Amino acid sequence: MTTRVAILISGGGSNMVRLIESMAADDHPGRPVIVISNRPDAAGLGKARALGVETAVLDHRTFGKDRAGFETALAEILAAHAADIICLAGFMRVLGPEFVMKYQGRILNIHPSLLPKYKGLDTHARAIQAGDAHAGCSVHIVTPALDDGPVLGQASVPILPGDTPDVLASRVLAAEHQLYPQVLRDYLTARANEQ
Repeated sequence: MTTRVAILISGGGSNMVRLIESMAADDHPGRPVIVISNRPDAAGLGKARALGVETAVLDHRTFGKDRAGFETALAEILAAHAADIICLAGFMRVLGPEFVMKYQGRILNIHPSLLPKYKGLDTHARAIQAGDAHAGCSVHIVTPALDDGPVLGQASVPILPGDTPDVLASRVLAAEHQLYPQVLRDYLTARANEQ
C-alpha cells in the first residue's frame, strides 16, 4: 500500500523538490498528494505544480493570533487529501501540541543542526561561534517540544576555516537534500512492514 505524503513549506522548497523527485521512483513506498504553504508567495508552490503535485495555500496571517484556527484549517486540508504522513520542509511555523498529538509519530521535520545541539534558529552561526568542528542536519519525528523528537537520521559536514553562516548553510543544505529523501524512504518502508 502506498503511503500518502503531505509536504509543508514556507519558502523556496528545495527539500520538497528532492522529496517529490525521490518519490517518483517506482519502488518508493510513498507518493506526494499535496504541498501546502503558509505563505502565498512561496516559490516552492510553483515548483511543486511543475512536478505535477497539487498545492494549497493557508496564509497564517489571515488567522491573526488564532493558532488553533489555523491548525484546524490545516487539518481539514490534510484530511481532504487523506494524508498519512506530513513532511515539514522549511515550514516556518511552530505547530501546537494538540495538532502534533493528532498526528503523533506521523510528522517528520528536517532541522539544520546535529540535534540535540542548536534547537531553534540561527543554527549555523551558533555552531561556528561554539568552535564546533562539524555542523549538519537531522531528520526527526516532531513532538510537542521544539526540535526534540526522536532522530531518524543525521548527516555531518565539516566547518571550515573562514566559514560564514551563509557558506555553512549552503553546505548543510546540500547534505539535507541527500538525507531527507533517504530517511523518508527508510521510515515509510519500516512503517509499511509493521502494518
